[in-house]
Amino acid sequence: MEIKFYKYQGTGNDFVLVDNRESNIPTLDVKTVKNICDRNFGIGADGFIQLNTKEGYDFEMVYYNADGSESTMCGNGGRCMVQFAHDLGMLKSEYKFWAIDGEHIANMTTAYNSNDKIVRLKMQDVHAVDKHTDYAVLNTGSPHYVKIQTDVRHLNVAEEGAAIRYSKAFEDSGVNVNFVESTGPYSIFVRTYERGVEAETLSCGTGVTAAALLCAHNDRGFNEVQVQTNGGKLSVEFDKIDDDNFEEIYLCGPAKFVFSGVIKI
Repeated sequence: MEIKFYKYQGTGNDFVLVDNRESNIPTLDVKTVKNICDRNFGIGADGFIQLNTKEGYDFEMVYYNADGSESTMCGNGGRCMVQFAHDLGMLKSEYKFWAIDGEHIANMTTAYNSNDKIVRLKMQDVHAVDKHTDYAVLNTGSPHYVKIQTDVRHLNVAEEGAAIRYSKAFEDSGVNVNFVESTGPYSIFVRTYERGVEAETLSCGTGVTAAALLCAHNDRGFNEVQVQTNGGKLSVEFDKIDDDNFEEIYLCGPAKFVFSGVIKI
């Protein structure tokens, strides 16, 4: 069969999206999704996402990793889905949708000091941070290992990220790996090795969120951290309750249409 697809990207984190509100696209197997996301033999993407209907919500987001496996939450993918829904004609001041980690709300606004449109996506609250000597692990919709260090720009993320992702400590289900460098009082630079893609991506929304939470400067209360990735700029807003608890978390940044087409599967 042939399906209409749409390519979107959020700070270089790119996705193949399909509108499945009429439920006319069958459940795709791992091999098919993997082929669609293949950058040499398919469309090419970090993930594949279906926009489905769900009672009580504007839509349901069903996300698959580039390796074909159904994944945990994807922050940049969620922001792209909101932009996609808007472009399909769902014009709302606030969107409410369902993802694998539960309910999310989002809105579209204009970036501070520019005319660029951005999507603000509310992430799940975080109520646990597993702290170690030189890293921490927390779940922002997906599990993330976060290590703060210097000279992240010259790090071999593919090699060092894979070593951590496949290490004995995370052998059961793997982990996403983030290397973070402070670039100012309220700004950081982040590079991420993503499980399921099994490579460094230009940006990772849940990873950026995890990194920002750990780099909060206020003891408690409102924080906003500016984040630079290799794919562009994001910001993360949140209320810090204490070192282990964060609420009202928003991932903010651009989500752009790239192209559309038809693929035979």
